[in-house]
Amino acid sequence: MYVGQVVCSISGHDKGCFMVVVGEDTKGLYVSDGKYHRIEKPKCKNIKHLSFTDFKLDSQQYQTNKAIRKAIFEIFKGYKEEA
Repeated sequence: MYVGQVVCSISGHDKGCFMVVVGEDTKGLYVSDGKYHRIEKPKCKNIKHLSFTDFKLDSQQYQTNKAIRKAIFEIFKGYKEEA
């Protein structure tokens, strides 16, 4: 249900970082940013500690770490310029 959703961490050491949900579990959501939390070892975050964006990636955009970094950059490149 949440897999592919772009989220922002609102608590913890990675506060303010944008990530992609790559898996779900009863404990929480597994997120990856492609750099610090790689897709091979995603971080498990409580759903209460995430802010959901309106962006959702298709399956090709979160298959590799490079693809995740590129997708997040492309989405928020324009966002930072407008702000």
